[in-house]
Order: sequence, then structure tokens, then C-alpha cells
Amino acid sequence: MADADASIVPFLDGERTPADLIQLACALHASDASFAEIRDVISWFGVDRSRPAIRNWWQSFADSHEQTFTAEPDRVAVDEKQVQLAEERDVWLYAAIVIDSKVVLHARLSETRGTDPATSFLHELQEKHRVEEAEFLVDGMGYLTALAKTDLSGHLDYTDRNIVEKLFQTFTMRIGRFYENWNGSQPSAERWLTAYVYYYNHLRSHQALDNQPPVEAAGLS
Repeated sequence: MADADASIVPFLDGERTPADLIQLACALHASDASFAEIRDVISWFGVDRSRPAIRNWWQSFADSHEQTFTAEPDRVAVDEKQVQLAEERDVWLYAAIVIDSKVVLHARLSETRGTDPATSFLHELQEKHRVEEAEFLVDGMGYLTALAKTDLSGHLDYTDRNIVEKLFQTFTMRIGRFYENWNGSQPSAERWLTAYVYYYNHLRSHQALDNQPPVEAAGLS
């Protein structure tokens, strides 16, 4: 595959690797492939690229794919989970996901856990989406207080909100596998989360959604 056949890659300037191959590489990394494994895959297409070059593709992909849609969900699961970065440093991963459409509304890391960080996370969610009429499903841990502080409504639920636990399993497995590639820094992990959420919402098909990505299934694309 000749570099001369490359198409323009929206999130990279001056890169002559074929656009489809770069997008495939980014999808493979989001799907759990390492940069070394991706290097081997693209070599099958006659393209030789180093791991740092592939890492640059991913970082550029991450930096250019913030959420742009606005959702108006009915039911939202929200929670936090402790995750470990480098040198035994623990942070808290906060996430909100729509129960029915599986759209991830927001995800970020926090150095602390408690009512104040939960309230801040909900405020950010309000800025991104129309959630004033949504029903929030929580497991306690200060969220009922945080909901009251943000004029949002919800209740304790330990069944339907399992979808957020499954999301956490995926996030933490990826972080555990790749954090060394980010030098264990929180900004690098945040960049990865931004890119993964875009991949999850816009590119990853779900069997429960008739093999559509969540954003497409919800009519938000």
C-alpha cells in the first residue's frame, strides 16, 4: 500500500499513511490492542511505522474527539470507581451512561472522592446535556446529596444501574493494560478516556442495539 494513496486524516497534519489504516489503528487500540500489536497488523498492509508514531496517531485522535452531541436521556446511571495509575497512585473514575441507549454522557478522573467531586461531576453533566428531567440511578455514596445540590432527581438502584459497572470493567482493564504507555499521568489517562468514549459511542457496535453504535441507535449522530 503506497503512501501516495493516502487520504487526508482530519486529526493529523502532514501524515502520509493511508487514512483508513490510521483509523483502523486507533480502533484497534481502543479495542485493547497494544501499539506493538498494531505495528504488526499494519505491516501486513505493507506499511512500516514505529510504536511512537502509532502513539502519536492515538494522541491526535484523542485530542480531536471531544463529545459534540447533546442528549436528553430518561434514565442515567452514574457512579465512581477507584483506578490505579503509575507508582501505586490511585484516582477516581467518574462516569454517567444512559440506561437504554448505552450512550456514555461523560467520563473523567478525579483525585478525590465524595459529595463535592460528585456534585462537580453532575454540574459538568448539566453543562453538556439536558438532564434536568432525567432519573438518576445511584448506589448512595453521597450521590443523593449531590443530586439535591444540583436540583436533579434520582433514587438508589442496584439492578438496572449494572450497566455502569460493566463500563467500569472495560475502562479499568484498558487503564491497567496501557497506563505505562501514558507514563502513568492523569492528563494522559484523561486523553485516553476521551478517545475511548468517542470510540464507544460512535464506532463500537452493540449487539443489544441491533449492532449499532450507541449514538447512532439513539439518533444523536
